[in-house]
Amino acid sequence: MENIKQQILAANVLIVDDQALNIKLLEKILKQAGYQNIFSTTDPRQVTDMYVELDADVLLLDIRMPHLDGFQVMEQLQTVVGDDYLPILVLTAELTTETRSKALGGGAKDFLTKPFEQQEVLQRINNIIEVRLLYKQVRQQNKRLEIEVKKRTHELEESRLEIIQRLGKAAEYKDNETGNHVIRVSMYAKLLAKAIGLSEIDVDLIFNAIPMHDIGKIAIPDHILLKPGKLDPAEWEIMKTHVNLGAELLSGGHSPLVIMAKNIALTHHEKWDGTGYPNGLVGENIPMEGRVCAICDVFDALLSERPYKKAWLIEDTMAFLHQEKGKHFEPLLVDKFVQILPEVMNFRADHLDTEES
Repeated sequence: MENIKQQILAANVLIVDDQALNIKLLEKILKQAGYQNIFSTTDPRQVTDMYVELDADVLLLDIRMPHLDGFQVMEQLQTVVGDDYLPILVLTAELTTETRSKALGGGAKDFLTKPFEQQEVLQRINNIIEVRLLYKQVRQQNKRLEIEVKKRTHELEESRLEIIQRLGKAAEYKDNETGNHVIRVSMYAKLLAKAIGLSEIDVDLIFNAIPMHDIGKIAIPDHILLKPGKLDPAEWEIMKTHVNLGAELLSGGHSPLVIMAKNIALTHHEKWDGTGYPNGLVGENIPMEGRVCAICDVFDALLSERPYKKAWLIEDTMAFLHQEKGKHFEPLLVDKFVQILPEVMNFRADHLDTEES
């Protein structure tokens, strides 16, 4: 209780009246009661700036003033503070029904009639400040809760993305010792998605979803996945099932991230000319995220050593991309990939697999 009283006496009080005598009388009453922070002006044009600067806890506002009347001052304050609590105590010599109604509509919380009576002045000011302090307290608590919720939400999002990346790596570990392939492909795809003008949201979704593109490989037998040579037709048919298996693993999700991850898993082996698998989709019938993943995945796979092949040179890899322009890959994506190649190679140099580095 004592603490609340101290807070009330330390509150910022702003008095606005064109009559200096009224201001002096109110200041005297407040100072005698122990109020420590009292501010005043006879010019209503200064009120808005003073109120904001002081973050006033109570505003004693006269109605009849030159330049701006009290109602106009309240209109200005409403514009500035928005949905904030306005602790306005209206000062008036004639409290008609019309004045009361208009003042309450403008944001006034209470009234003081002239001439002032000391005890009434203190009680009404005390009441408004109490409410104002409680409002501030609740607002601060809400801000703390909002910050905490954002923090927890961010932590959950980070955990979810980490799980997705680790699951993606789990598939890559079966035919790539470090799993850096998914990290590289994700970054290439992010750079490419930016280059073709996708929205920031879609760029982030592609970046975070692509690590799951080969998750279906988890279900492919090792004797096929790790075979040091060309697969026979039967083995190749089994290998191709990893796209459907990946889509099944990711099906049933409702978040945009999981939906995109499913689309990528299912369509990253489709080809622009319709000769890809599993559904032989053609051109723009292939989701953009699948088209983006296709070129980034193939580019990195060609440059990387696998149990069934040696790593290609960058010159041969780029020649292959141009050769497959309009066949395997969307022509626009090939052109844009060429533009971002320096960034791609810089990132790749910093994220090579252990043996390559």
